[in-house]
Amino acid sequence: MTEQDPSDTRPIGRGMVFLAWVIALGLLSLYFNDLLEDRENPNRRPASRVTADGGVEVALERNAAGHYVVSGRINGYPVTFLIDTGASDVAIPARLADEIGLERGAPVLYQTARGMSTGYLTTVDRLEIGDIVLRDVRASISPDYDGDQVLLGMSVLKRLEFAQQGNRLVLRQRD
Repeated sequence: MTEQDPSDTRPIGRGMVFLAWVIALGLLSLYFNDLLEDRENPNRRPASRVTADGGVEVALERNAAGHYVVSGRINGYPVTFLIDTGASDVAIPARLADEIGLERGAPVLYQTARGMSTGYLTTVDRLEIGDIVLRDVRASISPDYDGDQVLLGMSVLKRLEFAQQGNRLVLRQRD
């Protein structure tokens, strides 16, 4: 039997230590990325409950900035909504509207925090937040709005009951 030189195993050991560090850093990165996403959108998987009268409720938590942000769907396409009681309609960034396949209708002028803005009327066939489903929702395509979030305005909120208590907002759809 031949004796192995201990210096032959050092490169393998160093490679294993390097690999362990890469894996550890990757796992830490995933953990902290998930933590940051939860701070931005604590409602990525909104839970729904059916009420005694047959309605559907979705309870939302505020994010770290004090806003209500929730994941949902427009015509089956996953989006992130920002609840905005100051918005008349659902305001969809033009880039996102193009991805979803929404058609631009008549132009309309809106007064926004940045001043006057032109949008294009459209209709969302199906809007979902948890188990809340709304059909034929008035919306606007906003070329001047380059965010990633869809503003969930009064064209949706007027069709729901909503109440805020502390850091919680409950949306309720009655049948």
